[in-house]
Amino acid sequence: MNEKNKNQDFDFWLGEWELTWGEGQHGTNLVELTMNGAVIQENFETTDYKGMSVSVFSKEDDHWHQTWVDNSGAYLDFVGEFAAGQMILSRSGIVEGSPVKQRMIWYEITTNRFLWNWERSDDEGATWRVVWKIQYQRKGTARS
Repeated sequence: MNEKNKNQDFDFWLGEWELTWGEGQHGTNLVELTMNGAVIQENFETTDYKGMSVSVFSKEDDHWHQTWVDNSGAYLDFVGEFAAGQMILSRSGIVEGSPVKQRMIWYEITTNRFLWNWERSDDEGATWRVVWKIQYQRKGTARS
């Protein structure tokens, strides 16, 4: 049986990526294994915004955990899993004094491209709206 380990669910994200969103906005993302292959480190960059995350698969609870920090002073923590061809990490938070749910979804995943959404729910997850949608293209590959 050649079943992939859950701790390899995020391997599709590894590499150097060119990012586009909105009307002509762009950035880069370098995603690498570190800590003897136990941690995935992300380095996200646009012209004036920089952020990084570390992601690990926890054998204790059988889920992925990610911590995000950026140059605006943000700190976010997520938990989730890969299911039905999508990686979904979510969290509960506070935005402008109100409780919200937030999630990231990696989907339509192929070897050289995928889509990523940042989504928010103001009703405990009953409905979601896309706040930010990014198109990932592996650096050095042709756009389709």
